[in-house]
Amino acid sequence: MTKALWSPVETRQAHQENSGFATFADPDVPSYVDADGKPDFELIRDSDDFRLLRRRLVLFVFPMSALFLCSYMTFVLLSAYAYDFVSHRVFGVVNVGILLGLGQFVTTIIITLTYARYAKRKLDPQTKVIRGMAGLPD
Repeated sequence: MTKALWSPVETRQAHQENSGFATFADPDVPSYVDADGKPDFELIRDSDDFRLLRRRLVLFVFPMSALFLCSYMTFVLLSAYAYDFVSHRVFGVVNVGILLGLGQFVTTIIITLTYARYAKRKLDPQTKVIRGMAGLPD
């Protein structure tokens, strides 16, 4: 018994197998969508565009994490071992320790705003490229 209608997957597979020399498909560019129409995550993961995205993310996250960790550990070590320094009054009842503690909040806010700006300028456009390769909406 024969089928009256073919499913889209069967039609796509038949078209891919029977495409001749007059096709407009670029054979050098791999398809990042499998036969079921779902993204092929292994091909995407191995693509140069995804590697670039990961490299940009790592090149930002690790230095900023190290910067914050050094800042925080300096605050903790000074609070623990340099009592005379952190208890020095700057004005009124405000001492160096309080200013260093408030500096942790300022450092966190600055890193967060810097990451948001970096992500908007460098990561989001690359993510759109990868989503486009996978056939996903923006």
